[in-house]
Amino acid sequence: MIGNLNQLSFQAYGSIESERTSVRNVTQKASASRVLELKSGDAAVFCSDQEVWICNSANMTILSVSADGETFTHFYLDKVVCIRPGIRFALRPYQESSTVEVATAVYPQQVGTIASDDKFRIRRRMLVESIYTFFYQEKEKGFIFPGEAHAPLELTYVDKGSIHSVAEGMDILLNQGDLVIYAPNQWHMQYADVDVSPSFITITFDLAGEFPASLANRKFTVPQSAVTALQRMMREHDQMDEYSEDALICCLQILLLTMLREQNAPSVNKLRTANAVNSENEIIRRAQQFVGEHVREKLTVPLVARHVDVSPSYLTALFRKNLQISPGEYIRRIKLQESKQMIREDNMNFTEIAAALQYSTVHHFSRQFKDKFGITPTEYAKSVR
Repeated sequence: MIGNLNQLSFQAYGSIESERTSVRNVTQKASASRVLELKSGDAAVFCSDQEVWICNSANMTILSVSADGETFTHFYLDKVVCIRPGIRFALRPYQESSTVEVATAVYPQQVGTIASDDKFRIRRRMLVESIYTFFYQEKEKGFIFPGEAHAPLELTYVDKGSIHSVAEGMDILLNQGDLVIYAPNQWHMQYADVDVSPSFITITFDLAGEFPASLANRKFTVPQSAVTALQRMMREHDQMDEYSEDALICCLQILLLTMLREQNAPSVNKLRTANAVNSENEIIRRAQQFVGEHVREKLTVPLVARHVDVSPSYLTALFRKNLQISPGEYIRRIKLQESKQMIREDNMNFTEIAAALQYSTVHHFSRQFKDKFGITPTEYAKSVR
């Protein structure tokens, strides 16, 4: 990566002249001065037994310097530098061409070349190229998806309940907070136990380059940072604007990188994470589990906080930091998701559902339902029956 020129970062190779200095101010110290027109391609490596002053004249230039002749450090040449005797250096344009001025008592000799590879640039190792589908699926008890295989990758994250993932002869039980990724053209099916009505996210997408095979058909318990990326994706999907598609791709990229890092983390770090029962993630997970298990009861933030042994203010701070919502808003969302399941089951009318979920009135329930989902409970009922 290209570094910033300053006295501290450059001290091993020379010094930085004053911002008001130009090469012309130091030419009186040197008997040789030359303007170099730089072109893209292999760069010449120079070395001198005299001090060398260099200043950029036109366009952007990269200065590469080395004390041992093997390892080069790269800087953006935006100041006048004085390179110490014996230091090897090379100059190349940031893009197609640039111009620099070089002043020294004896013009330096070329001692080698640097190949035109641009390792000083940060490059993506993995790139999400496109997203085809982003579904939030709410299934009835005991649902069965008979299976398919397709070229795009597919990611499934369980938001509520549990599902069975079947691929490569393995039946993996995914519980709330678990994730699996299917490789391109990997046949897979999914089903739920007869007493479970799960909700999960399904994303199909393409990667540029080779898919990391180590991610395929593995059960991952998703860390909170990845959950946050998924929740951001849900918000972007619900509130689409001209930049949401880019944001969706960026969030998925972060999610996949998080899973790769989780997989490659040293065992000592994994052990530390496993033992951190009082960590922020564990507190949030326990709070979410408590809300899910008591969704049809009267829930308050102080009640949930007492269950996870923290203060309401600390629980609120954790939720806002990690989920970008308050615990009160989280409770409301889970109750509304539960109301969808109750409507699909068709065992209660709306007044009974509102009462079962501890809403003060059916009108309050209906208003919150429409605010969240954009349709009334009646309209939703018609769409699923």
